[in-house]
Amino acid sequence: MNLISRLTVGAVFSVLTLAAVPALAQNTVLRVVPHSNLAILDPIWTTAYMSRNHGYMIYDTLFGTDEKAQIKPQMVESWTESGDHRLWTFKLRKGLEFHDGKPVTGDDVIASLQRWGKRDAMGSALMTFVQRMDSPAPDTFRIFLGEACGFVLEALGKPSSNVPFIMPKRMADTDAFKQIEEHIGSGPFIFKRDEFKPGDKAVYLKNTKYVPRSEPPSGTAGGKHVFVDRVEWNLALRDAQAQVNALQKGEIDVLEALAFDHYETVKADSSLQIPKYANLGLQYMARFNHLHKPFDNVKVRQAALAAFSQEPFLRAQVGVKALYRTCPSMFICNTPYGSTAGSEIQAKSNMKKAQELLKASGYDGTPVVLMKPTDLASIQKLPDVAAQLLRQAGFKVDLQAMDWQTLVGRRAKKDAPDKGGWNMFLTAWNVFDVWSPIANPTMDTRGEQSGWFGWAKDDKLLEIRARFMRATDEPTKKKLADEIHARAFEIATHAPLGEYDQPMAARKNISGFFITNGNIYWNLKKN
Repeated sequence: MNLISRLTVGAVFSVLTLAAVPALAQNTVLRVVPHSNLAILDPIWTTAYMSRNHGYMIYDTLFGTDEKAQIKPQMVESWTESGDHRLWTFKLRKGLEFHDGKPVTGDDVIASLQRWGKRDAMGSALMTFVQRMDSPAPDTFRIFLGEACGFVLEALGKPSSNVPFIMPKRMADTDAFKQIEEHIGSGPFIFKRDEFKPGDKAVYLKNTKYVPRSEPPSGTAGGKHVFVDRVEWNLALRDAQAQVNALQKGEIDVLEALAFDHYETVKADSSLQIPKYANLGLQYMARFNHLHKPFDNVKVRQAALAAFSQEPFLRAQVGVKALYRTCPSMFICNTPYGSTAGSEIQAKSNMKKAQELLKASGYDGTPVVLMKPTDLASIQKLPDVAAQLLRQAGFKVDLQAMDWQTLVGRRAKKDAPDKGGWNMFLTAWNVFDVWSPIANPTMDTRGEQSGWFGWAKDDKLLEIRARFMRATDEPTKKKLADEIHARAFEIATHAPLGEYDQPMAARKNISGFFITNGNIYWNLKKN
């Protein structure tokens, strides 16, 4: 909590505020067009935000991150920490029940944390300190650490991908590298599996047995009150103009990701609103596959990094100047660990330099298989820009189009690019996923043992990161964060492509927007 509590209020995400609670209308249906299709239902198996958002609908978390970026208890009622900081004891609050009617126990928690710790960067980091976990009573679990570390609560309260959602033990015992087959949580909504149609719709019903916390909602913490009977995600409506038309006609209530081209149109419509839900915004990123040619060569990665000036990406993808900004930091500008260390290769480079670096790298003309999503408006123009810049630098590029969920599935493959694998994809990250050297998945450089796609390997970065995990004072942490940042640029883990604000649109009769980190649908009211 010592790290996150230092984020300023202005550096957090805004979203939805709770007003007085009216009587629930009969058969109130909130109709939402999410930012993408939902195909993967396991929020631990992937970092995809659609899977994360699905997770928040049906699962609950031990802790949450509030609007001031402070860690607050959620499923946990109380906890203690031993004097040597090596034993943590947690007691669960009363009334926690899975959708199948079974109580949530410490054994469920332990199994869930163990599975999460095998996939998530921050979870993996925490597990390097954990000696064992046990549950001395059904409502209690304990974490025994081999040595003290300073981010136990930050890890358990991590608000974005991968979130340590709590599942029944039988589900959490699933191999972390296989997807779960059941989808039962203890959260505020129940997933209607019989109505789920990938590419068409996903349906969630109010969990009438859910017991919200008494505190006001704030971020992913506080009371998760549900004021609608049913939430329907329209997964089929992917055309940006059709989405806006449906919103204007009242056929949908919320549009998660308003296409930048339609921002001014919606802003001028008196029947619509653009709720502000991100003060700090998101970061675009290009990720290299470090396993295969040509990006198994660090000098080739450096040439690509040098070619990727941020402004062309931002101008082409966002366009609205007020909604984007360049930033040389892999850890997000204006955050505690925002840094420029080592960034000159990208921030101060030009195409001539990129061409010189590529020529000196020994690049042999191996095509770069670059994956392009066709149905994710917030990033679908980025691959075209990347392809153009790479070609100008001297690369051969094989730009392959596919829907986002296909891309998400394919990026998990370690096969060679000519056998169904890939060389590069582009994505966007929530600030809480990348602002910390521990949370940022690109800094987990354990090669094929790392949980995130691209599988960078670098022992030196891991060693500096390990020292960061053990540091307890802020000046030391900042110094080590700068070292990590410089090393990440040196080995070209990925290319940060600037920051932006993703507008959301809604009908004026939708209320209850409060501060959080993403797209969350509790506390919303439809008048």
